[in-house]
Amino acid sequence: MSTLAEMTDVYLAGVSQLRDAVKAMTPEQAAARPVPGKWSTVECVAHIADFEPVFADRMKRVIALDRPLLFAADENEYFKHLVYGHRDLGEEMAVIEATRKEMARILRHVPESSLQRAGVHNEKGLITLADILGYVTNHLTHHLRHILEKKKALGL
Repeated sequence: MSTLAEMTDVYLAGVSQLRDAVKAMTPEQAAARPVPGKWSTVECVAHIADFEPVFADRMKRVIALDRPLLFAADENEYFKHLVYGHRDLGEEMAVIEATRKEMARILRHVPESSLQRAGVHNEKGLITLADILGYVTNHLTHHLRHILEKKKALGL
């Protein structure tokens, strides 16, 4: 089992990995959909940026409250209504970076035992801080693989 410090390091490292993946892309390349049926890079990054604050709120609530209720969010509804194709890659990256930096600062100052604190998700049931931190870390990594796939398809 990883320590809170190790999990926090991996969580924060996701920002640099994502930034490195998108830094040389032009707006046209970021908006392209070279893989049929998949979101563009800017759409992927907008999705990550929309969900980083959701996950951060869940982590904060679990740290601060006794078994808080945590609500699901529907990524398809977000995509449908929040104009992902018209978002700015730099602005979305700034949201991701600011959210992860703030949350990492909090995580570095809470006790190790906080990993076992839990909230009650309205669809998944009892989930711990460790569960949420692992999920949000893997969420970015999952979408990073898709972005790298798009770059390859674009010949970048």
